[in-house]
Amino acid sequence: MFAPLLNDTFIKACWRQATDHTPVWLMRQAGRYLPEYCATRARAGSFMGLATNVDYATEVTLQPLERYPLDAAILFSDILTVPDAMGLGLSFAQGEGPRFAKTVRDEDSVAALRVPDMNQLKYVFDAVTSIRHALQGRVPLIGFSGSPWTLACYMVEGGGSDDYRRVKELMYSRSDLMHRVLTVNADAVALYLNTQIQAGAQAVMIFDSWGGVLADGDFQTYSLAYTERVLSQLIKTHDGVEIPRIVFTKGGGLWLDEMKHLDCNVLGLDWTVNLGRARQQVGGTSGGPGKALQGNLDPNVLFAPPPIIAQEVIKTLESFGAPHQDPNASGPSLIFNLGHGISQYTPPEHVSTLVHTVHEHSKAMRARK
Repeated sequence: MFAPLLNDTFIKACWRQATDHTPVWLMRQAGRYLPEYCATRARAGSFMGLATNVDYATEVTLQPLERYPLDAAILFSDILTVPDAMGLGLSFAQGEGPRFAKTVRDEDSVAALRVPDMNQLKYVFDAVTSIRHALQGRVPLIGFSGSPWTLACYMVEGGGSDDYRRVKELMYSRSDLMHRVLTVNADAVALYLNTQIQAGAQAVMIFDSWGGVLADGDFQTYSLAYTERVLSQLIKTHDGVEIPRIVFTKGGGLWLDEMKHLDCNVLGLDWTVNLGRARQQVGGTSGGPGKALQGNLDPNVLFAPPPIIAQEVIKTLESFGAPHQDPNASGPSLIFNLGHGISQYTPPEHVSTLVHTVHEHSKAMRARK
């Protein structure tokens, strides 16, 4: 149905296999920092007009690949499509964050929550299939969802939040309701990701963007446990091909020893984590089990002059250490990324410096004797 994969470097790194360079892709790589994205969004009329139109979603997903030799594409969508399909009424105002017309804060609204009919999200799956065809095997396509906890934050708060007061109020005062929300979210996320896989996604990623706002103990109870519930339901192979699973928790560096037991292949790291120490904690050894790591340059490095960007990229690669090179065994591997999403104010030419430096310096590291 789809063209054969021509660049499998990202996929091989997910499986902790040796690669000839360190693969790189960027969270939010299709976005407002690109003038061509802004032009397409203007034609679409709104963010949701962009995200729900298969042709536009395909176009913007491929735009960064036309500029940069990235090693993976990621579906252009939003983490809040799932609660929108639950009937909460998602909208985006220009220059503002997402907003829900309805919130989930009391017994009635929690009781009304259901795993949505995936037909309501058909535009997402149609976009996945369209993008796979448009890529023609150039690089693999990553599908994604927000984590159950991160979705719950938006659903209870009604949008973004600075202090997470409402969601934590519900969590502490009515833990029974919080667990009900998270259970529905987890089952919805699992079904959503599985349907993306069936539509053509070659890897899937769970964004636990707000896991790090929880206290120790609460993270394990309200975030990690429900990420585990999602992972336990995910399809591991499709059409005879294994599907890598990535989990990214912003602020999750405190809990790597617990996260290394997750049933996933890759752990994403934010910029507060030392890659060398993370490699020792969860990266495993040659021939043994472990997690591939993904990250973790501070996105704000991209506002520095290009020579400084190159210097910081090299520092990040070197902090991970010598690349695994045994073609006959699995071993510690790195997928280069930012520690969070790229800023809309990033100069596009600075991204060129990042990608070029990752490829060239990672090849040089492998050439060392």
